[in-house]
Amino acid sequence: MDIKERIRRSPPPPTPPAAPAPGHPRGTKGRVAVLPLSVAALVACGVLLLLLLSGGSAARRGGQFLDADPATARPSGDGRGGLHQARPRDGGHVTMESSKVQRDKLIGGLLAPGFEEQSCLSRYQSALYRKESPHLLSAYLLERLREHEVLQKKCGPHTESYKKAIEQLKSGQDIEVGDCNYLVWVSYSGLGNRILTITSAFLYAILTNRVLLVDGDKGTADLFCEPFPETSWLLPSDFPINQFKNLNIGSPESYGKMLKTANIHSDGSFKGPKPTFIYLHLAHDYDDYDKLFFCEHSQQHLQRIPWLILRSDNYFVPSLFLIPAYQEELMRLFPQKDAVFHHLGRYLFHPTNVVWGLITRYFDSYLARADEKLGIQIRVFDTETGPFQHVLDQVLSCTLKENLLPEVNAQQPIVSTRKVKSKVVLITSLNSGYYERIRTMYWEHPTSNGEIISFHQPSHEEHQDSDKKMHNMKAWAEIYLLSLSDVMVTSAWSTFGYVAQGLSGLKTWLMFKPENHTVPNPPCRQVMSMEPCFHAPPFYDCKARRGADTGKLVPHVRHCEDMSWGLKLVDTDEW
Repeated sequence: MDIKERIRRSPPPPTPPAAPAPGHPRGTKGRVAVLPLSVAALVACGVLLLLLLSGGSAARRGGQFLDADPATARPSGDGRGGLHQARPRDGGHVTMESSKVQRDKLIGGLLAPGFEEQSCLSRYQSALYRKESPHLLSAYLLERLREHEVLQKKCGPHTESYKKAIEQLKSGQDIEVGDCNYLVWVSYSGLGNRILTITSAFLYAILTNRVLLVDGDKGTADLFCEPFPETSWLLPSDFPINQFKNLNIGSPESYGKMLKTANIHSDGSFKGPKPTFIYLHLAHDYDDYDKLFFCEHSQQHLQRIPWLILRSDNYFVPSLFLIPAYQEELMRLFPQKDAVFHHLGRYLFHPTNVVWGLITRYFDSYLARADEKLGIQIRVFDTETGPFQHVLDQVLSCTLKENLLPEVNAQQPIVSTRKVKSKVVLITSLNSGYYERIRTMYWEHPTSNGEIISFHQPSHEEHQDSDKKMHNMKAWAEIYLLSLSDVMVTSAWSTFGYVAQGLSGLKTWLMFKPENHTVPNPPCRQVMSMEPCFHAPPFYDCKARRGADTGKLVPHVRHCEDMSWGLKLVDTDEW
């Protein structure tokens, strides 16, 4: 049932009772008054029965989110506070649901109104499945998003401005920057990496007033709805730079290569003709010259180039916070500094209708009715075939030690309690072995506290295959389902886990990467922030022009829990 239908079926406000007729005070002429009241009662019963029958599906779908007390439904700062959820109630639920749809479908103003709802059901229906975020949006971020939407519409594909810019690009002549300048994102690496790099590119586009165009390779349009109203972010297939997908670290169009060969002078002028575009190589294998992108003088050079083409597999947002020219703007956009991906990810990434069907069918069938939802994401970076005993031991050690799962009672066949609470555990992994063994353990033995626990794993693809359409759709659906958890356990180094964590707004429990097939001690810890980790940051102080520990320059950019050399944003102004 779509949102419009839900709202349509919401009961109208009750009609106030009619005032007594003149000369007939209440309580008099009983025989005359009884008949209308009886008829009204019969009509009311019929309406109530109709609402109960028609609204049941809606109540089942969103009940435990929508009937929850707002004070208890929000996750607390430690990632545990959202565990309690009220269960669906009866007919009054429908009114509450329509009220929430109207209030929350724009996510507090993060999303723009005006989209055709049927083209992307997830955009406005996500409020039915996701609890309200406790992480406040800044009014300035909303203002800049609306301004950027205007820019995307004015300069996007098939507009006169875009056609003019393309003709200038084809000419190869010296092009001056104008009102419409562009950042082209090249599709690269796995799904988690792509989501993180699109987010990084989008933030950079906002900071530099560029139109973001994304390469449609690897099924971008099959996974994500258009994020900007009345335009497209997809790079047209007739883009004239035919070789843009083949550009690499050694290409002469690369900014790092230009610096290395002294084709750019210190004042930003070029040795020869100014190029019509520059390629930015910010992938994991970039060199010291490419990393100079994060210096302020490089940003001044790049401002003069109307077309930039970007390839990356990194979430490079933390290093943008270290560029002096952008610091004030970033602080205004994100006063809560560890909510960058949380806000931009929910703004940009809305599952297409096909993926939304995968998500909602699974959620409604297996997850919706539980009192608590625990997500466990297991990613193993090993060339051997699993499942591995040490990984299973680590998952159990983490979840039991942190009281995310109860112990099992191996001594008694049945453990009864007065009040039984149900918990559902969603496991995502390429391998089904971990799910099967944990599920079997809790099937063969009762829990020590009498909790009823069910385990579910949507898919087990065995191997990552980022070039297959349905593989990517299932991966995106599982990331989204994980992000609907009340508490989450994720795996070190995994961009899949980073995305789910950021969308959820939770500080998850991170399982450290095992070494030598041994369970780490401790097996996991709660993260400092919900931000993803920048795996390959530069270690260079641009101002001092020497090597430096970039995790110790400002208090809100720290080293990651799971990768000692990585960088992540934290919400603090103190060391």
